[in-house]
Amino acid sequence: MSLLEKAQIVANNPRRLLVEGNRLFHSRGYTLDMNPRGVNFLEQDWDTLIILDACRYDIFKNTVDLPGETDYAISLGSTSRETISANFRDKSLLDTVYVSANGWFHRLKDNINTEIFRFIYTDRDAADGLTSHPSTVTERALQAYDEHPNKRLIVHYMQPHQPYLGEKGKWIKYGAALPETVKDNNVSKGELYEAYKENLQLVADHVETLFEKTSGKMIVTADHGELLGEPQSPIPIRDYGHPAGIYVDELVKVPWHVYTSGSRNIVSANEPFSESEDREDNIDEHLKALGYKV
Repeated sequence: MSLLEKAQIVANNPRRLLVEGNRLFHSRGYTLDMNPRGVNFLEQDWDTLIILDACRYDIFKNTVDLPGETDYAISLGSTSRETISANFRDKSLLDTVYVSANGWFHRLKDNINTEIFRFIYTDRDAADGLTSHPSTVTERALQAYDEHPNKRLIVHYMQPHQPYLGEKGKWIKYGAALPETVKDNNVSKGELYEAYKENLQLVADHVETLFEKTSGKMIVTADHGELLGEPQSPIPIRDYGHPAGIYVDELVKVPWHVYTSGSRNIVSANEPFSESEDREDNIDEHLKALGYKV
């Protein structure tokens, strides 16, 4: 689709025109491709970096009870694509294993000039193949921890990102939490909020399992946050999800939870691991199924 065609679509949709006005403001006239207030997570001190997808700091702080200390950080992006591009660009991470239910790293790595020791894409075994159950990610992360004891470990869960897996939220159709469809799908803001918190608690229980079965300095954070009916800025249009290039607090203020247990391993870097069994097939199809443009 050409820029002219995109401009015509926006021009014919008043709501999208307002969103584009906010994006123009936050990106400083489209001159930025990341949040200028953000912090590069990869450059911080950690042994295990646990990423919760679309997790807001305020809801995490008031919902999750994990051992350790909770603070916040500012993300470099308001979508996975932005955050992964900004954090991983021009990085050599041959001391790191990345276990992920999110396919954006594999999709982008050749374009952002990054290398990593090993990327492990987890099975999509929940919500009819739309996502990975957190237990699947935890199991694969613990296996990677045992297989590579002298590597840093990134563990990227898809929750609390939709689709919602808990009893309160599993009835909500994926994609229902979009501005044009919340009312059409008879989903109230309160129901959406409770479903989101339930999905967050579901993944937090598995994070605690990682805490119990691994050692070192562990950080729990998020790639970005989530709008659950709050307004964007400076044009106060209420929104849902995580639109790109909009850097309001609900989208970029994320948890920075620190927990340290046991000893810290000596980390080493060597040539990238190669294994044909790693599930990197059909990543584009998965991202499209989740509603992303790839």
